[in-house]
Amino acid sequence: MANASKARGTRWESAIRDYLNGVLGYSHPTDWRLVKRQAQEGAKDVGDLHAWPFILEAKDVKSPAVPTWLRQAEAEAVNAGFPYGVVIHKVRGKGPALARVHITDAALSRVLADSGGYVPAELYPSAASSRFGYWTWTLAEFAQVLTAVRGTSSPVQG
Repeated sequence: MANASKARGTRWESAIRDYLNGVLGYSHPTDWRLVKRQAQEGAKDVGDLHAWPFILEAKDVKSPAVPTWLRQAEAEAVNAGFPYGVVIHKVRGKGPALARVHITDAALSRVLADSGGYVPAELYPSAASSRFGYWTWTLAEFAQVLTAVRGTSSPVQG
């Protein structure tokens, strides 16, 4: 019998991938913008999903541990050679659009600086810094951020 937690995690990763690719209109398999699930290989984890320039760490658990997850996502971003790591936490009883996307204050500052003002103003954090050290979007809002950031960057072509 397959591991139930692993199967639930795989379904959640696939739901995130399918939601983002659908809402952003990505479908061609060679399109660099396509959000892709990653097979784990070697000792250094490279995240659950790749959505250049973000590593997406998917979590489908009842009890959140956001600071720990963010440290994991940021380490995986380094391992994969990506600038940013975020965590996507499933909200029970809700579809992918309402999932919570967490990013550290420091990473958000870099995203906003690197995007050169392309991130829509309504997606900026309030003037007060997050008291928890991270900021949260819905996955629907994150899709807008991803589009804006990708407007200013693309992966290095080898």
